Amino acid sequence: MSTRINPSILAADFANFERELGRISTADLAHVDVMDNHFVPNLTFGLPMVERLQQVSPIPLDVHLMIDDPDRWAPGYAEVGAFSVTFHAEAAADPVALARTLRSIGARAGLALKPGTDATDYLPLLHEFDQILVMTVEPGFGGQSFDQSTMPKLQLLSDAVKKTGLDIWLQVDGGITADTIQIAAAAGADTFVAGSSVFRGEPAEQIALLRAAANEHRHAH
Repeated sequence: MSTRINPSILAADFANFERELGRISTADLAHVDVMDNHFVPNLTFGLPMVERLQQVSPIPLDVHLMIDDPDRWAPGYAEVGAFSVTFHAEAAADPVALARTLRSIGARAGLALKPGTDATDYLPLLHEFDQILVMTVEPGFGGQSFDQSTMPKLQLLSDAVKKTGLDIWLQVDGGITADTIQIAAAAGADTFVAGSSVFRGEPAEQIALLRAAANEHRHAH
């Protein structure tokens, strides 16, 4: 059972991305938040930027698309070499068709659910995805507090994923710290996005700390 720590570069120094990616080279993947100022009230970066990050990153890219019309835009991120491309269930016209397209290009396909989105409808479709992202904050801004009311949904997905026997990663994103990662790990998450808690201190130390805290609680359940 692997525990993956994916630091969000939303908390990095935007003027020095190549250096910042080097500072998180002990992480599993670099989480890249693409926001369009439509689906969420914030604007970050788009495809040309991600293509360049892909060229300089020492670790694979875990792209999280918080954008409208991912059916149209998501395949481009797979085409430039992103390891994983996650889009929002609330924004996609046909999540299954899009996931199949992403997989056919060679990326892992991820489905993200906002805190208020029910997971029940997606349980029969789990085999179509490689990752389910349970947002533990409202998407759009870094630095928010972890919403513990999303944990029953995570536990529901965890139980369902176990039944499939498939290699489906369960990711959490939002307010992840050395304390909250224990709660999410106990509820079944195996892949953790952390922004400020990694970049605030010495990234390699913070990554090791988060990994140890998650492992302790994953194996306890």
